[in-house]
Amino acid sequence: MSLEERCYSVLVVSAAEKLNSALSEILTEAYCQPVRFVSSISVGERAWSEQSYDFVVINSPLPDGAGVRFAIDLGSSRGTVVLLCIRAEFYDDVRDKVSDHGVFTISKPFSRSTFTLALDWMSSARERLRMMEKKTLSVEEKMEEIRIVNRAKWLLISELKMDEPQAHRYIEKQAMDRCISKKEVAEEIIRTYG
Repeated sequence: MSLEERCYSVLVVSAAEKLNSALSEILTEAYCQPVRFVSSISVGERAWSEQSYDFVVINSPLPDGAGVRFAIDLGSSRGTVVLLCIRAEFYDDVRDKVSDHGVFTISKPFSRSTFTLALDWMSSARERLRMMEKKTLSVEEKMEEIRIVNRAKWLLISELKMDEPQAHRYIEKQAMDRCISKKEVAEEIIRTYG
């Protein structure tokens, strides 16, 4: 699936109506939905706590702060890609503060093509995060399977007086003979002897 075929949820934290209108048009054309606009950091924090978003675009300054801390907090969270739009005179200082936290920055004013390019970068970053999340999940699932199989082995050792290699072989053979996973065999053993 190409990036253009993906759909990204977006939270825009911006108090500038003119910019919001322009961003709304760009984001709708750029495979982003749903798009939610809020006008302050506090409302943005509440919106993000209610629902996670693929992208968060923060247009600084906001009525209740510059948004730098909010951007850092979001950039450190799992799965969210953050773009901080900052005035040119503050750009270098802010970029230095936030880049280590995975926050993208863009200097204002910016053109439509620059913002579209930033969206492309954000899409690439989000897809990379998605791949890492899948790898993490598969490792966690594998570790859980190992824990369950080990627990079943120890039950076979204690209840049926098998040694560890015999218990291991028994679980593997049952799984192969019955065309089910070792985890399913182990769960049955745990239900029977646990």
